[in-house]
Amino acid sequence: MTDLKVYYDGSCPLCVREISIYRRRSEAEFVDVSDPRNVPADLTAEQAMARFHVREGATLHDGAGAFAALWRGSRGFRTLGRVAGLPVIRHALDVVYAGFLKLRPRFQRLAVRHWGAPTCETDTCR
Repeated sequence: MTDLKVYYDGSCPLCVREISIYRRRSEAEFVDVSDPRNVPADLTAEQAMARFHVREGATLHDGAGAFAALWRGSRGFRTLGRVAGLPVIRHALDVVYAGFLKLRPRFQRLAVRHWGAPTCETDTCR
């Protein structure tokens, strides 16, 4: 059993679609933070919705570090997670992630037009 807790935006069709991949490959706990009741005490709702977060043991990662932690705990992504966790790679990925976040609203609108509104896939999505 992995000691990962993944905090994701369940109102984002891109996020829900990507998380569905990891649900099949990881034993992590997935928490939809679009419901403010699910936001952990060490984050604000705004922080939780602004960036991707993963708790690995006692450590809370965000951005590229969060993806690296999730990948390390997901079958088929472990090597990518180890490489993405290297400081120089993680920094480069954080730059790319920051750029993606600026474009995310546009991508979300396109995704809604193409796939429809996001839906929860399991009862762990509350």
